[in-house]
Amino acid sequence: MRRMLLAAAIAACGTALAQSGGDNTMREIERYREALAADNPAELWEARGEDLWKQKRGPRNASLEQCDLGLGPGKVKGAYVQLPRFFADTGKVQDLESRLVSCVTQLQGIPREDVVRQPFGAGSERKSDMESLVAWITSESRGMKMAVPMAHPEEKRMYEVGRQIFFHRGGTHDFACATCHSGDDKRIRLQDLPNLMTKDGAQRAYTTWPAYRVSQGEVRTMQHRLWDCFRQQRFPEPGYASDAITALTSFLAKNADGGEYKAPTQKR
Repeated sequence: MRRMLLAAAIAACGTALAQSGGDNTMREIERYREALAADNPAELWEARGEDLWKQKRGPRNASLEQCDLGLGPGKVKGAYVQLPRFFADTGKVQDLESRLVSCVTQLQGIPREDVVRQPFGAGSERKSDMESLVAWITSESRGMKMAVPMAHPEEKRMYEVGRQIFFHRGGTHDFACATCHSGDDKRIRLQDLPNLMTKDGAQRAYTTWPAYRVSQGEVRTMQHRLWDCFRQQRFPEPGYASDAITALTSFLAKNADGGEYKAPTQKR
């Protein structure tokens, strides 16, 4: 039934889009998004993520309940809106997913290569533990304001590296992140492209990830979103939880400071 209703909503929006333009087009796109948001399957990932957080796993038979996401061991509520940040125990700035990799390896004793082997889900038979953990942890910051720290020298350095990556052009198409996301009123087909150099654009974009992708039937995290952007630019695919992704995330997250966090959301 849900699929039938969704298909009807998409068909109705498609008809309206074909008959409209300009501001009317954007209004119809928003109607489509509202139809999607009424019933968000991401809640299933959130429930699984909370269970994984509490499960004792790995060679050390330990849970992740002592994982420090920046606010102290085991403190999850409000942690995501203050990431990425510097962690003294690793000596690095880490976003949520790279921090989870550290916690799983340190607390549960699972080798890093096993942790990052399947970071993204690929259908009902291959769900990703990371995507589920991220869905639950981020949901615990819903309704809070983005407040990314920028006091430590490494936090400032990573922000600057992220800014350089955002504007770096290369690949077979001579693209940069900025090619699509540094101007107003840009769109690919029916997908509007937020201007991430403005406060409003950065807030609207960053605060809505992770999200359940209807077209993929999976919850997709910020790591996946940026990985896919690199792929679409025809850049070499970055490694999961790489410093390059953390740096770019630092740049985008800080630009979204003050925005109300809304994810996990639902997108096309």
